[in-house]
Amino acid sequence: MIGRIKEQEELNRIYERKQSDLVVIYGRRRVGKTFLVNNTFRGMYAFHHTGLSPVNEKGESVTLKDQLESFYLSLQMYGMKKSARPSSWLEAFFMLKKLLTEKDDGSKQVVFIDELPWMDTKRSRFISAFEEFYNGWCNERGNIMLIVCGSANSWIQNKLINNRGGLYNRITHKIKLSPFTLRECEEYFLSQNIQFSRYDIAQSYMVFGGVPFYLGYMDGRLRLAQNIDRILFNENPMLKGEYENLFTSAFDKPTKTREIVEFLFEKSIGYTRSEIAEKFKDISGSELNKILSALEESDFLIKYIPFADGKREEKYRLSDSYCLTYLHFIKGQKKRENFWQSNVNSSSLNIWRGLAFENVCYLHYPQIKKSLEISGVESSMSMWIKEKTDDSEGTQIDLLIDRADNVVNLCELKFYSGEFSVDYNYEEKMRTRDRLVMEKISRKKVVRNTLVTTYGLKKNTYSDIFTNVITLEDLFV
Repeated sequence: MIGRIKEQEELNRIYERKQSDLVVIYGRRRVGKTFLVNNTFRGMYAFHHTGLSPVNEKGESVTLKDQLESFYLSLQMYGMKKSARPSSWLEAFFMLKKLLTEKDDGSKQVVFIDELPWMDTKRSRFISAFEEFYNGWCNERGNIMLIVCGSANSWIQNKLINNRGGLYNRITHKIKLSPFTLRECEEYFLSQNIQFSRYDIAQSYMVFGGVPFYLGYMDGRLRLAQNIDRILFNENPMLKGEYENLFTSAFDKPTKTREIVEFLFEKSIGYTRSEIAEKFKDISGSELNKILSALEESDFLIKYIPFADGKREEKYRLSDSYCLTYLHFIKGQKKRENFWQSNVNSSSLNIWRGLAFENVCYLHYPQIKKSLEISGVESSMSMWIKEKTDDSEGTQIDLLIDRADNVVNLCELKFYSGEFSVDYNYEEKMRTRDRLVMEKISRKKVVRNTLVTTYGLKKNTYSDIFTNVITLEDLFV
């Protein structure tokens, strides 16, 4: 299995414990939660069930009766004898207790319920029955490993992780599954016999991020540009409808959540919570907190405190590569067959690559720290845009790393097809930027200019302005 080594080791460690456990696995839609569990425990399930999608193939809402019928059939698949169908979740979980008791030989019993949030239909009293099943029965048995997961992160956060009822403090383990890193994407492509250069893998990451499901559509016989067109732009693209489904399947307030994502897209440095609240006055403060929390836990956004901001108010920045690509190139646009191949060397795509590479770097902040040999040093990631005034020059810093060891790395993020070259004017711009930053930091701190680029820095008279150079190879660590 590509990646997920730590998560798989954790699941195996939990399995060996001499007690019952409730394990919640959560993360962005399509990130591979089900794949992780199935590849760890396939053939070991005492019971496995997947909730029905909230909307059926006719576009109708799935009912409590539908969910109970599906659960009943899963019970039969795992050995329960035919009986009257359950009319409530209390009855359904009672049947599961009987089945597990009959199968109990003293060894650990793995129960995996996938898409748990979908089972909680309106007025179903699902949570009460689920609480009773785990608290009142599984805990006493001492040999149940109950694993639950689902793409509806809002529900997972509100009903399970932040539960203040019967499940309060009952979750023994939480495992968040995030998208692949660049290195894991490379490992995945190699496992599928797909030959891409690291330059192209980085561009793939700009478009799709590290979401395994999306990468699974790549065809090794085609070039990257052909794959992007096939998956996103051509007639009946592979990910047709995916953008809308991201919100309807994963969030309690899909329309408002989507509107907030699209608002964050408008400004690359993001917005503060108060700015978001001002835009969406019809959302209560508590609901806004829940939406932002769910987006963060789904890896749709990152938070940071802007440099030199006296208020120290966090900003939220959209970071999901697929959403950024969709909103930039697809939403509101006419169908454009072979768009990527036709524009692969255009100035518009080159400008976009520069911005998208910045996002790749933000998502690989740990790798940048490792390259700087400061993995163990406390630090904060930030950005800074200083507007020009009559009294002061303006500047922009793509990535600023403020370190506890009294060093501030000012990072330039440049996606180039060759070595990056510094000339006189660029060096002067850098020196101006250094001076403006030094006016804002403690006198005991020093500034180090750092270049993060694809193929390194061309040596010349001005290149010494950079103390550190980090290449694409370093991001693949």
